[in-house]
Amino acid sequence: MKTKDFESGGKIFQLNRTKKVKILSFILVIMLSPLTAVSVEDADALLKRAQENTSFAETDFGAAYSVVQEKPGEGRSVTDAVMYRRDSEGKYVILITNPPKERGKGYLQEKGVIWFYDPVDGRFTFTSAKDKFQNSNANNSDFGPQYYHRDYSIESAEEVKLGKMNCVYFVLKAKTDKVDYPELRLWVTIEDGLVRKKEDYSLSGKKLRTTAIPSYQYMKKDSRTYYVPVKMLIIDELRGKTISGKFQNEITEISISNVSFEKQDSAIYTKAYLEMMSDR
Repeated sequence: MKTKDFESGGKIFQLNRTKKVKILSFILVIMLSPLTAVSVEDADALLKRAQENTSFAETDFGAAYSVVQEKPGEGRSVTDAVMYRRDSEGKYVILITNPPKERGKGYLQEKGVIWFYDPVDGRFTFTSAKDKFQNSNANNSDFGPQYYHRDYSIESAEEVKLGKMNCVYFVLKAKTDKVDYPELRLWVTIEDGLVRKKEDYSLSGKKLRTTAIPSYQYMKKDSRTYYVPVKMLIIDELRGKTISGKFQNEITEISISNVSFEKQDSAIYTKAYLEMMSDR
């Protein structure tokens, strides 16, 4: 895998037909190779690595996010935001910067609680990690570390092909009821421990969402390599609309740019910061 270094500019990604078809093809690719069992030790180590690749416990993290929501028959909407994370303390802040009517709204996670701030009435209200982010198909929890190894047990693990990539296909069952989904299915590339595709299931076994992460950007700092998705495409398997006799799913694409791993002021991770930034 060879990906570009971090790029600046914060350009809004356009969900044009060509790009969307390519990513959808990545999600729906058929695994033609036979399944090969993976040892318990190797599967456990790879899943732990996949979890560690979503966390930045040794450093702060900041980036610009563009969330493009497409609802069949209703068109598309774009939400731009800046995010700051301090995984070592379980904190993050998301400040909405666009569209103008949403500017100044924000999220603060601290002590296991997520607060939503609306500058119109100047109030903080409690929200959940399972709640949808700005009425998109992304959950609030999608913006933080993913605890695949801590919160799930491995039901099965087999080597497969996802396109040209050599992956381990995991079926995971939740160890706790505090997770968003009781069952996950992951495709993790063997060489780097990166999640390339994820399916979320209900307790009854119904598929709820499919997420594709075709490519990552990376940065080396203090002898460690940190990986951040370039784009994430989330397909909601339940939400959508039937148009011309065919069901079309709601789709959310998240693009991440202007990534930084520099130390941030602790004052950022406070309610006072969101209140101050909303006045600008």
